[in-house]
Amino acid sequence: MKLLSVNTGLPREIFHEGQMIRTAIFKTPIACRIRVNALNIEGDRQADLTVHGGASKAVYAYPAEHYEFWRRELPQIEFPWGSFGENLTTEGLLENTLHIGDHLCIGTVELIVTEPRLPCYKLNAKFKRSDMVKRFLRSRRTGFYFSLGARRRSRLRR
Repeated sequence: MKLLSVNTGLPREIFHEGQMIRTAIFKTPIACRIRVNALNIEGDRQADLTVHGGASKAVYAYPAEHYEFWRRELPQIEFPWGSFGENLTTEGLLENTLHIGDHLCIGTVELIVTEPRLPCYKLNAKFKRSDMVKRFLRSRRTGFYFSLGARRRSRLRR
């Protein structure tokens, strides 16, 4: 497994389907060591804690291997790391090789696989496509959530 990018973002308001919505799906790569907390990583937040975040969804990872698929599917869209709202862009970790409960160590951080991602309408808003959630689910390229393991005050470094 290789960590290619650590991505963070803060909630912001965007216009979607005639209304303002609050989202934190826009993530950008960072180049420094960061602290991983029980609910998220330093410098990152979730916009709607009723459906996103929490201890079982502290960190979201997305495989870099899927990016080529999306570049072929949607060639008019640029896909920098963090495009799918992931905190970690990884290489060598795929949905069909991980299991809920698996423990991984990245540097001094222990992460536990908790569940696959089920995207909400904000993925449509991010890509300005009404079919993006359906495409994402149909692709079975969803990425996965992690909770923080026993090493609580850990730092993550790419």
